[in-house]
Amino acid sequence: MIRKLVSSLLCAFALLLLMGAGVASEQTTPILAEEESGALSGSALTTETQADLVEQSAKAVPAAASESPIEVAESVERGMRIDGEYAPTDVAMTRSGGTTYVALAGMAKALDPAAAAAWDGGSGTVTVTTPKMTVTAKNGQSYLVANGRYLYLPDKVQMSNGRVIVPLWAVAQAFDAKISWDATANQVIVTRGSGAIQSGASYYNSDTMFWLSRIIYAESGNQSLKGQMAVGNVVMNRVASPIYPNTVKGVVAQKNQFTTYQSGKLAYRTPNENSVIAAKLVMDGGVVEEVRNALFFDSTAGSWASRHKQCIAVIGGHKFYQ
Repeated sequence: MIRKLVSSLLCAFALLLLMGAGVASEQTTPILAEEESGALSGSALTTETQADLVEQSAKAVPAAASESPIEVAESVERGMRIDGEYAPTDVAMTRSGGTTYVALAGMAKALDPAAAAAWDGGSGTVTVTTPKMTVTAKNGQSYLVANGRYLYLPDKVQMSNGRVIVPLWAVAQAFDAKISWDATANQVIVTRGSGAIQSGASYYNSDTMFWLSRIIYAESGNQSLKGQMAVGNVVMNRVASPIYPNTVKGVVAQKNQFTTYQSGKLAYRTPNENSVIAAKLVMDGGVVEEVRNALFFDSTAGSWASRHKQCIAVIGGHKFYQ
């Protein structure tokens, strides 16, 4: 009888231990899942080109999809260091559609304590002024202007929680800062540079600007900014190609190519503001992705390109071919 009682007690105790082990296992699994979902690859990053900055900032926020907004906010505050120091909360780093965004005013202040921001509610524009330059960004606009330079933002300037936000790479480029990724610490590393991008006055080649803005205006002056940039991209793709002249004037002056050149009469046309902006965006590396490899465009049916080349995009009144 006593043996049966002892045996029953031992069985009950063993059952309780097994149940406890089951509960512990269930509690551990979600924690591991969150850690794994928040991990990112630790490939080394460089910052010599705008494309590198875009790629780096796209990897900048390793927040797990299952985290709440508060947890994400807390994690990103610890997710960036600027010259070795944790970034202030005003940077407001977030991620949208694969792009890492920061509050322009907050990030500017973090990169240059002397930066001052002003908000124009009527136009939806924030203007940041530093001792070295001025930076402006307008909500919904496709570019950021920094020190007279035009940086193309395909997803446009956005608003979030009352702040104007722009891609991290764009602010880094504007302030001549470098971005790298610390895979061990899961942190974006920002290193301050000179504090200002080279000015537009010294960066944009005057001859290229003269002809590019005019051919954009002549061919697409009535199109959207994106459509005008696409035409500019075709011209610059030809300049970069070994089978075409290596200057904009040489490309547009080629026989039977751009009829708007009209034996040099293009030089006497005055481009509109959007055509000048489109030229600057293209000269600063802005590319409309749909026409990245395009070498031809037309606005009429039955053109040579339409009969011999592959159409890769239609933007506004133009078809683009490669």
